[in-house]
Amino acid sequence: MNLVYAALLVFVLNIPFGYWRAMEKKFSWQWFVSIHAPIPLVVLLRYVFNLGFALYTYPIMVLAFFSGQFLGKILNKQFAKKIDVSKNVFRDLVGLIR
Repeated sequence: MNLVYAALLVFVLNIPFGYWRAMEKKFSWQWFVSIHAPIPLVVLLRYVFNLGFALYTYPIMVLAFFSGQFLGKILNKQFAKKIDVSKNVFRDLVGLIR
């Protein structure tokens, strides 16, 4: 059950990074940072949820990681149809609500 909670948290934490990544030029340093910055958080969550580094956990955590990034990219495209988007998903949510 800890694996499910950790995967959900990884998914949610990666949404803003995917949103940010969608705004950056591909292969720029900001693009790389938006992908690699959450990795220490994933490693920390493995320790917090006492998952260890068993082989069966990797596909689930990788899927959660990239699914969160992908959802952030989709949100960016959807928000761009309605408002001028920034690199911050939270700021754009407030702008969308107003």
